[in-house]
Amino acid sequence: MATSYIDLAALTSDHFSATAYANALVLRTNNPTDPPPLDLSTPLSRVLFDVQEVDTNIDTLTTQNALPIITATSERSDASQRVLEEVEGQVNALTESYKRLEREVSERYEAAEEVRVAAERMVRTLRLGRSVQRVMQMGRQIEGQMEGMQRGEHRVMVPAAYTLIGLRQLFAGTGLSEEDEGLGRVHVVTTLRNEVTAPAERALLARAKQVVREFSMSSLLASGSAGQNGQTYTQSEETKSRTSSALQTLYLLSPTQPSSAPKDFSPTLLISALQSYLSTALTSSLASLSRALATLPQLDRTLLEISARCQNIVALETLLSSIKRPEHPLLPPTHPNPTNPEATTTNLLQPLLHHLDTSSLPSYFWRSMASQLTGRVNEILARGGVSARTLRTNRDRVRDMIRECVDRGTRLPGSSSEDGAKVGNWEREAAVMVGSVIGPLGR
Repeated sequence: MATSYIDLAALTSDHFSATAYANALVLRTNNPTDPPPLDLSTPLSRVLFDVQEVDTNIDTLTTQNALPIITATSERSDASQRVLEEVEGQVNALTESYKRLEREVSERYEAAEEVRVAAERMVRTLRLGRSVQRVMQMGRQIEGQMEGMQRGEHRVMVPAAYTLIGLRQLFAGTGLSEEDEGLGRVHVVTTLRNEVTAPAERALLARAKQVVREFSMSSLLASGSAGQNGQTYTQSEETKSRTSSALQTLYLLSPTQPSSAPKDFSPTLLISALQSYLSTALTSSLASLSRALATLPQLDRTLLEISARCQNIVALETLLSSIKRPEHPLLPPTHPNPTNPEATTTNLLQPLLHHLDTSSLPSYFWRSMASQLTGRVNEILARGGVSARTLRTNRDRVRDMIRECVDRGTRLPGSSSEDGAKVGNWEREAAVMVGSVIGPLGR
């Protein structure tokens, strides 16, 4: 290209500014000190002339180099056409492969998915069938255990309780595997639950409560004195074993919460049965002692009965303290605390003492009876007559008899006053009992 007066270097620079270029043209044709108006026609003509010059140069270049430009353009067009044809061929091949893949994979996958769903449902049915079989086996097991219990075999009570807990887990949907899901919708399982499991649980609880209610180890009433034993060793051990089975059964069948910790678990059925036993002993003792204080000839026999009841409570406390808390399937296992062994409840006595807020059962028995006995004595004195005069006259004898009653009642069954087999020191309880009777007589 011929040399041009146009400043191509400035126009093609990366830092070219149209405003700066126009401003330079205006300043070349005008003096900044001249008054308005400015002469803009000259710079505008210059710009138009430069544009025409550039256009002329472009025409010249394209005319001189027309053949190379056409050749390069044709080559590029041909190359683009070849690339397009190749890409279209690849796209067609890919489309055909996708259609073949859809035929060979997608359709087979849909068929395989149907087979998978059918197989999964068959497996769930098989698992449910195994669970039903397990439930029926446990149902037959509980039936056999209940038949053994009806024959007087108390040793089957705890295994029966564990069987009922296992069935309770399955019925509640808290089993240990996926096989236990859906059992509640099986008719035979519902029938087993209503006609076998529920009656068996009621019968087992009734039997356990009856054993606790009939617990008796004292021989005072059987022998008529404190120095003879009315039960043989075998009979005593059988009573302990039978009661131990009943107590553990009540502990295991007590309701539990899903998130209960062993330290927070309260065996409500066990506590209720034991509290009912203590309440019956208290009510009977208080009623009989109130009658005996009004008719003193009966006092000796009545105090003997009360001593026998307290001996049974002492024996029950000893038995409860010797029974370790059974492992409950619905509760996490507990580990003894080496730094504080008392923090871990290891026997069946602690929950009852905690519920009654007392340190011992005999103390609870004597103090509860003494708290209500003063009112009964005041009623006798308020009625007056022979009963009140006789009671006041024999106050020293009554004091000695009550103290002897407490002393006799706080001994283990089968022991005498000579062998010193007292369980703890009960002088304070004896003083409380004496004060509840003798106290009103002094006013």
